Amino acid sequence: MHTKLTISKRTFMKSALGVGGLGLAAKLLDGVGSPREAYAQLLESGIDEKSALARVKKEGKLRVGYAQTLPWFHKEAKTGSLAGIYYDVAEALAKELEVKTEYQEVSWADATVALRKGDFDVFGSSLFYTVPRALVVNYTAPLWHKGHLAVSHKDNARRFKSTADFNRPDVTFSINVGTREEHVLKVMFPKAKIVTTSGQIVLAAEPVRTKKADLWVTGDLDALLFAKKNSAWAQVVDPSHPFGRGANTWAIRYGDPAWKFFLDMWVDNAVESGLVQQRYDFYFKELQAS
Repeated sequence: MHTKLTISKRTFMKSALGVGGLGLAAKLLDGVGSPREAYAQLLESGIDEKSALARVKKEGKLRVGYAQTLPWFHKEAKTGSLAGIYYDVAEALAKELEVKTEYQEVSWADATVALRKGDFDVFGSSLFYTVPRALVVNYTAPLWHKGHLAVSHKDNARRFKSTADFNRPDVTFSINVGTREEHVLKVMFPKAKIVTTSGQIVLAAEPVRTKKADLWVTGDLDALLFAKKNSAWAQVVDPSHPFGRGANTWAIRYGDPAWKFFLDMWVDNAVESGLVQQRYDFYFKELQAS
C-alpha cells in the first residue's frame, strides 16, 4: 500500500525550525528538489545520534509496537497477517523513510512501559489523548479524531435509546482501565457506576455480555465493528450520534525532539494529504461488506 504524499513549504519549514533553527530551515529550502532530498538533507543536519530518527535511518529499520484493536491495528483471523488503518499508515511512514518495518505486539497494559524501555520507536496503535498517559509518554500530532459509542445487550434494547438514558445511578459502564473513556464517562455521566477490566480492550465487553454491566463504551468504529461481529447479543446504542469526541494518534518517548518534530510534520502531512481518511474509508467499507 503506497500513497504519494506531498510536503508543503510551510509544513517542512515548521519541522526544520524545530530541529535546527532558522538558519537550517533557510539552507534546506534553498535549492531543495524532491521531498526525499529534503529528508536526506535534514537527516544529515546534525541530528543527535541518539535520536530514534537517526537510528532508524542508520539501521534501515522502523520498530513499531502495537496492541490489537479492530480496525486500527490487528491480525487477520484467516492469515495472521497484520492489517488496520494505523498499520497501513505505519507502512506508509516506513516507505517514505525508505526503511523496513519491524513489529512487536504488546498488551495495552504494557504498551507505555515497553515504549519507555526502548523496545520500539513508536507505539502505532490508536491512542486517545489522556493526561495520565501524557505524563509518561509523548504523543505525536493527531492522526484522527473519533467519538465514542456504547454497546449494550440486546435484552436492554428498550432501556437504552440514547445518551440521555445513561446518567443514572442504576446504570453500570464497563471500560478498559486507564482509557480516555473513563474520563469521558465521569464527566458526562457522573451518576452512573463504572467497572474496569485490564488487557485487550474488547475484554471490557464481557461484563455486558454476561449482564454484570449495562454498557461497554469504546471508539465509534470499534463499537460498530464489534456489534456486527457479535450480533447474537450486542447492539450499539444510537449509532448515529457518537459522543465525547477526542484526538487519537501514536506515542513516542519523551526527550527526543528530532523524532517528535519529524513525526509531527509527517503526521500533519498524512492527514492533510488524505492518506488517513483514505485508509479509514477502506476499512469502513470492509466493515459494511462483512
